[in-house]
Amino acid sequence: MDVLATLADGALTVRRARAEDLPALVALIAEDPVSAGRGDGLDDLAPYAAAFAEIDADPAHLLVCLDEADGTTVGTLQLSVLPNLGRRGTRRAQLEAVHVSGARRGHGYGAALVGWAVEEAARRGCGLVQLTSDASRTGAHRFYERLGFVASHHGFKRDLTSRR
Repeated sequence: MDVLATLADGALTVRRARAEDLPALVALIAEDPVSAGRGDGLDDLAPYAAAFAEIDADPAHLLVCLDEADGTTVGTLQLSVLPNLGRRGTRRAQLEAVHVSGARRGHGYGAALVGWAVEEAARRGCGLVQLTSDASRTGAHRFYERLGFVASHHGFKRDLTSRR
């Protein structure tokens, strides 16, 4: 089952995601209004399957599931290790697609999952953990600040999907 960690006194496990987890993971992502507004949903899993295969094949990337004791997947995130010349060659960990079921928010699940990711990043030799969060997610910003993250930069994105 590829269990990577047991958290919250055994109530939660972090494990490597498998292809059969895609419906549950996409449902977690699509549950979020910002993600749903970007077109995430269960109508076509093919693009998610292609992305999963690419993520899973690259050891610099790790997609995980956060499961309750009964096996229900209630959270996910992707951890990517990025080599970097800045900061004297310090490796960075990028956290992407951090999602916890709305029914489980406020119960420490997200803090446990992100805390595990920070420790895993350190284990993988990273000196910095970074993430981006949509500007409209003010609650998420407060959450990350409580976990020790600092809003130190402005992020910029350029959507290239219309060029396809």
